[in-house]
Amino acid sequence: MERPDLSMLLARFGREECSQEPLYVALCGVAAHDDRALALLAEAPPEQRKANLLLAALHERVLAGAAPELAAYYPSAGGSREPDAALATALSACLEREWPALLHHLRHGATQTNEIARGAALWPALGDAARATGARHLALLDLGCSAGLNLGVDQYALRYRTDDGRWHERGPARDGRRAEIESRWLGAAPPPAAADWRLTLRYGLDPAPVDPGDPERLRWLQACLWPHDATRRKRLARAAHQMQSLPHTVRQADDCIAAIEPWMTGLPAGVQPVLLTSWVLYYLNDADLDRLRATADRLALSHGLAWICGDLPALSAQEAVPPQPVLPADEAASSMTLWTLRHLEAGRVAERALGWSHPHGRWVAWR
Repeated sequence: MERPDLSMLLARFGREECSQEPLYVALCGVAAHDDRALALLAEAPPEQRKANLLLAALHERVLAGAAPELAAYYPSAGGSREPDAALATALSACLEREWPALLHHLRHGATQTNEIARGAALWPALGDAARATGARHLALLDLGCSAGLNLGVDQYALRYRTDDGRWHERGPARDGRRAEIESRWLGAAPPPAAADWRLTLRYGLDPAPVDPGDPERLRWLQACLWPHDATRRKRLARAAHQMQSLPHTVRQADDCIAAIEPWMTGLPAGVQPVLLTSWVLYYLNDADLDRLRATADRLALSHGLAWICGDLPALSAQEAVPPQPVLPADEAASSMTLWTLRHLEAGRVAERALGWSHPHGRWVAWR
């Protein structure tokens, strides 16, 4: 990408993707006109050349205590300063002093938000997969799992608020220690029922998995969150603690797509294999996207694999994209996530559009 293209990428991200994070709106605007920031973003591999990777790298330096000028603007680091004219100087100072560490993040890092509030959509999707396949014991494979925190979706305290103001609790009760997920349940469809399915096996694959027990790696996950969102930070910390005692496996794989079939062939009898991808397709090149789709369909036909996918609608839907829901005025429509299910039905691979959600699980609108 040429620098003008990178500048437009940053400006567009600030304008369209983070309207609810005023610091990032301002920071993207400043970085879009900073030659050093543009040069840093250009160092990322093409598939990772995203504005949010640059923002995460800067945030990590702030959380590490290495960027005091910027920290004054970051609530996640105790800052309270509103974006102002001095933000450009603070960014320049961070780029100058922390260039080696930032360069390492851009060349070798990847945004790994591991947003467990997507569990608000994953919960009904797992129920739909169980009903579609007739199974009750599910083996879940999270491809591109980061720290594997979404493998604990049934262990988090989940609450849906319907349009009438009522709360509907699912999963374990809140106890002050469990990760808590709260989401608006939009539309006329009833909230999802209590689980009549069980996660029997939990497995994750990632090219660079994160150990949530490692403080430095956990800091990277925290850096991928929006600085103002204290709720997400607390939820992430609690989920990371819970996963340390929950039986699961997370493996490193240079080729995660090729690792799906060996996982399936090693499963015990009587469990339903379910593949999960949530905001993974967005990062694949065209060849790998085609290979993943072909692999999932082949394994659906040969081994009954069901695939739950949440991503941009142009990626998650291989067939017709359903109409988007009408959102309340106080909910942003950017980056709507479409959830689909592909599974074996009457001897062929069928696709169902399950519903829509906010990319961070703030709301769910199921079909």
